Amino acid sequence: MGQLEGRCVFITGAGGVLGSTYVRRMLADGARVVATDLPGERADGLQDRHGEDPGFGFYELDVSDEAAVEAIFQRVMADGWQPNVVLNNAAITGEMLMGKGKAFPDFADTSVEDFEKTLRTNLTAAFMVARQMDRDIVGNYPATLINVASMYALNGAHHGIYEGMPFKNFSAYGVTKAGIHGLTVWLAGYWAGRQATVNTIAPGAVYNGHSGEFQRRVSELIMAGRMGQPDEIADVMLFLASEAAGYMTGQMVNVDGGFSAW
Repeated sequence: MGQLEGRCVFITGAGGVLGSTYVRRMLADGARVVATDLPGERADGLQDRHGEDPGFGFYELDVSDEAAVEAIFQRVMADGWQPNVVLNNAAITGEMLMGKGKAFPDFADTSVEDFEKTLRTNLTAAFMVARQMDRDIVGNYPATLINVASMYALNGAHHGIYEGMPFKNFSAYGVTKAGIHGLTVWLAGYWAGRQATVNTIAPGAVYNGHSGEFQRRVSELIMAGRMGQPDEIADVMLFLASEAAGYMTGQMVNVDGGFSAW
């Protein structure tokens, strides 16, 4: 407990199953947390749960909006926050699309518009957030960037597990998550010597109300034989956000129950 004392954590996409877990766990571990997300139920839920906590702040942010990203750190710092840990967590996922009632087209029917929208949110936005860190934070005081990838960043999807399911693994997701780690290793070298570290966390299959059949299928691909729980991913995220990870940079940490080790 308390390993994040003195840390001010800025999180994009904070209202999802993992983002909201990071918020809860980081507040409990002593951090001040600046959560951002699009307006809506997820944002309302965060504010309902944590709005009375003086260590919590919430800002609406569309990470695909360049002007909004360019202004965000100056906004939060003007309000008395000084982020020294940034989590690039916002992403379009299959579960998110399913929740919005979106169809999952075959690869041949995937539109360039949909592919580029995912690219914009999952990868270009991470670049824009990092670029703004470079302008407003890096070099001014020690800082940490954690980019959130996926078990599919460097591993191909097993498409058969999605047959008959209401959501699919779509091409743009894996492509953008692979790019996330490319951004990590480039920035780690670029910020070397400027008191900034950059790492990637690659969560595996995390349980989020999935059917028993889907759990069975995906668990057969995982050494641990089961899907992960959000708090198990948060355990590692808290370490990466702490001073204990100060000698780590340019690394990808797989938290996937052994999926990537087969």
